Amino acid sequence: MDHLGISGVIILGVAAFLAGGINAVAGGGSLITFPSLIAFGFAPVTANVTNTVALVPGYIGGIAGYRRELEGQSKTIRTLLPAVFAGAVIGSVILLTTSADIFRILVPVLVLAAALLLLFQPMIQKRMTATHPETGEPISGKPSRYTIASVFLSAIYGAYFGGVLGIVLLAVLGISLIDSLQRLNALKSVLQFSINIVAVIIFALFGPVQWWVVAFMSPLTLAGGWLGSHFARGLNPLVLRRVIGIYGICCAIALAVFLR
Repeated sequence: MDHLGISGVIILGVAAFLAGGINAVAGGGSLITFPSLIAFGFAPVTANVTNTVALVPGYIGGIAGYRRELEGQSKTIRTLLPAVFAGAVIGSVILLTTSADIFRILVPVLVLAAALLLLFQPMIQKRMTATHPETGEPISGKPSRYTIASVFLSAIYGAYFGGVLGIVLLAVLGISLIDSLQRLNALKSVLQFSINIVAVIIFALFGPVQWWVVAFMSPLTLAGGWLGSHFARGLNPLVLRRVIGIYGICCAIALAVFLR
């Protein structure tokens, strides 16, 4: 912690609090914390696994805030959890067993893709009330094979690099399930937490987690997630998405230059 200094600790603490709230409101909190860790000199893989572990309490806070919206969704959650766990294991193993140079090359691309997905999230949300393109019938609210497969692939991505995983999951769920945005957001929070808790266990055993960073960031992400879930019910996240999305694009450009 000494090499960060007081200002560095404060900046990372504020980033952790904001990330917890942003994940609950709009998704994309990793676009705040991950570049911050990189900026303070952490290697990309170390920053990624530390970021994943530190943000997990924020998802717990979000789930606690969404208890009302989770009522009646236990069957859907049970159906999707096997795909979540399998994908998270695969993604974690890929991250820890492939070359760090590959991850270093992919980081700017992943951050840019995450930022663009965040910016286009409103278009994705419009699909939440879509009908089948051929039959015109409403898309089933029951998880289909498409939903399960998409959640599986999302879990691989989320464990490998968690940037805007919530937006990826919300896109998948919104296209294939009929439900309100708040209920889908609550379901997304449970799946996101499940993906990350599997990754955390694997990273804790085999990854270069900086536990002293986790120790002071985690409580702040928990507080941010709890507050964010309550503000999300009455907040229009459009402006927030745009700000974070533009910030993410700037980060991708900076990382492409910095990590060369």
